[in-house]
Amino acid sequence: MENQRETVRRREAVRRRALARRRKIRRRRIIFTGVMAGVLAALCLLIKGMLQEPSVDGSVRPVTELGSEGNTAPDRGTIQGLSASDYAKHPDWTEDFLTVNEYSRPGEALPKVKNIFVHYTANINTSAAQNRSYFESLKDTHETSASAHFIIGYDGEIIQCVPLDEIAYAVQTRNYDSVSIECCYRSKDGSFTQETYDSLIGLLQWLMEVYDLDAEDVLRHYDCGGKKCPLYYTEHPEEWEHLKEELQDVS
Repeated sequence: MENQRETVRRREAVRRRALARRRKIRRRRIIFTGVMAGVLAALCLLIKGMLQEPSVDGSVRPVTELGSEGNTAPDRGTIQGLSASDYAKHPDWTEDFLTVNEYSRPGEALPKVKNIFVHYTANINTSAAQNRSYFESLKDTHETSASAHFIIGYDGEIIQCVPLDEIAYAVQTRNYDSVSIECCYRSKDGSFTQETYDSLIGLLQWLMEVYDLDAEDVLRHYDCGGKKCPLYYTEHPEEWEHLKEELQDVS
């Protein structure tokens, strides 16, 4: 009887030691898993930090690269598809993007820029803000599809409606390889105020620089499809040549 009890005690002792070993192994695994999770989290943060850099406004922006069809070489820290350093040189404008919608801002990528098109609003005495509101309203009215990357008012103010890495609905057959600028006007002949003209020249010069274009790459809407737009420069081609000569001086 005593031998049986001793045997039971030994078996119980063995069972307890085995259970203790299993618990010890389990604790080690839990600790190891926690340590590895912490290491992986730290590595993720380190890699994320290495792939980010300060933007021109001091905030941290993720590093992106242009696609193979972009106009500039892949660059660390891009804004609207342009290098942060090039973007920082842009003329003064108000960024007031249209709501993404299928009638004026489809949100589709602009893969490359071969030309810059100049337009006029064909709506005399309307401001840049009013024309921007018209583009925005198309998402509700479904009246037509239309927009531009920029609108220049008759006081020289510039509103950016569509980011430069997205298409605008401006030149039907060229939306995927061009940037478009709408210009407001007050004269019946469609001519621009001096303020509008000066802002247009400044914006064109900057766009030509960042996309490596020259004056011959700046076109009227008229040059693609024959639409009388911008009206003044279709009826006064010599003035259009003068505008391009002014651009050529700095291109």
